[in-house]
Amino acid sequence: MDKEEIAVFIGEKIKYYRKLNNWTQEELGRKIGIGKNAVGNYERGFRSPKKDTVFALANAFDISIDDLFPPIDKNSTSTEAPKTVSDEVLRLDRDLYKDNHKSWINYGNKLLDKQNTVTYSKNTVNKPQATYYTYNYYDQPASAGTGQYLNDVQVEQLELPVDIDADFVVPIYGDSMEPEYHSGDYVFVKLSVDLSNGDIGVFEYYGDAYIKELVIDDSGAYLHSLNSKYDDIPVDADSDFRIIGEVVGRYSEK
Repeated sequence: MDKEEIAVFIGEKIKYYRKLNNWTQEELGRKIGIGKNAVGNYERGFRSPKKDTVFALANAFDISIDDLFPPIDKNSTSTEAPKTVSDEVLRLDRDLYKDNHKSWINYGNKLLDKQNTVTYSKNTVNKPQATYYTYNYYDQPASAGTGQYLNDVQVEQLELPVDIDADFVVPIYGDSMEPEYHSGDYVFVKLSVDLSNGDIGVFEYYGDAYIKELVIDDSGAYLHSLNSKYDDIPVDADSDFRIIGEVVGRYSEK
């Protein structure tokens, strides 16, 4: 592996063990004496932690420092990543229930896509270095609760190479808003309760969060999916419904 690939691998490990302990980036940063933005940069593979930070991370996670690095195949002279399967992977593959197993595989595929993007970028050294901007990020938009948006989900920090005036960022899951928005895209949301006919927004409907188009016409109001496979969701005065904010931008890593 080259330096960029190793940085991505370590970053994925840091995020895995952090989430395993149910810590936010800020909480992990406090435990090892660094800022939450530094944790975010490590997790996204923008740079590798120094030796002292690696030891601090291993102590915080109660693991060996070897658990943060790629396995080494001493008998191989290939530059490819070693194709080994750890006991931990085998245990997850065996013990996870069907739905959780599917989520695990999907998450791994997303990480692989991101890793491939980072790997590819090493061949574009002549291009100007992108400037990244930090946003509040909620990883589970479908877990909206009552009161403040997503108050049962921990807010994290996400850095993206676009500057948009938004209050937070959420990912899209599913294809209900295709062809304009695709699963895996990030959408930028500006908090607002004043949306008009045709606006795309994030809405809470009976405890779930939806990214939809608000349609208001003579027949009433409803949440409309751009994908014709999905039915409209009617909204009336008796609905447990509120507007969270307007979608003001989109970013795709693909």
